[in-house]
Amino acid sequence: MVSHHQNQKKYPDDNPLKISLAILTPDVTVEIPVALLNGTFDERLGRAFRLGYDGVELMVARPAELNAAEISLQIKQHALKVSAISSGAVYKMDKLSLLCADQTERPKAVARLLELVDFAALVGAPLVTIGSFRGKLAWTGNEDAYNYFVEVLKLTCAHAVKQGVLLAIEPLNRYETDVIHTVSEALTLINQVGSPALGVLIDTFHANIEEAQPVESFRKAKQANRLFHIHLGDSNRLPPGQGHFDFVAMVAVLQEIGYSGYLSAELLPQPDPDRAAAMTIQVMRKLVPGPDFVEENE
Repeated sequence: MVSHHQNQKKYPDDNPLKISLAILTPDVTVEIPVALLNGTFDERLGRAFRLGYDGVELMVARPAELNAAEISLQIKQHALKVSAISSGAVYKMDKLSLLCADQTERPKAVARLLELVDFAALVGAPLVTIGSFRGKLAWTGNEDAYNYFVEVLKLTCAHAVKQGVLLAIEPLNRYETDVIHTVSEALTLINQVGSPALGVLIDTFHANIEEAQPVESFRKAKQANRLFHIHLGDSNRLPPGQGHFDFVAMVAVLQEIGYSGYLSAELLPQPDPDRAAAMTIQVMRKLVPGPDFVEENE
């Protein structure tokens, strides 16, 4: 490990909006299109701290290959928190998905999801995200695939409850999946699963495509007490300010409804992973003030 920080962060109130960004863990050896920051894992953590992020969303593919205690220590030494564990790298690296075409592979995907839940508990992450990792109903060629998906989520939620971890289903646009495009569809699924551990992750990029009123979708999820996590990406999936999504209106609604979770940058690393991270925090800090530091850097 390189330089570390002994900073303590003091927030202006008990439940502020917090900003994180998606980074790869050391087990991920393939390129993930929406991961940010360059360098080693420790270098990414240091850069996230220096840019002013509150936390990191860890994109994990093979949790069994990671030392959770070491990961936790590194994150703590950089005065960061883990905002979420992302399952998105699993499909990219190992081609596993909950609704994959090969029926013999599906139990492996479920087992991996359970491992991600365990890993989340070990590193103090509040939730595990389910986005592209779910796959597509069409891949299964089975009319009963949706019911199978519901049963998988029931199983995983039962395990998550025991571990004190939440699951967040992410509505994706129609070009990336054929199941769960909107918050309304996600809430229907959540009711069918029937677990308090399952909620919604709203991604601004996907909401801009699929929601009739993107900003109001946050209110809808919060009214159902199911708004668990948020991904940041402009209408073109670039850093906020590069497209036309109304982040000012979004933050106003989030403050109005009392959302106190993370806004996590998960977007295209353009012009490069470091500058995309810097551009994101520069725009978002104008809307979401950061904490004061009560100790100086080492």
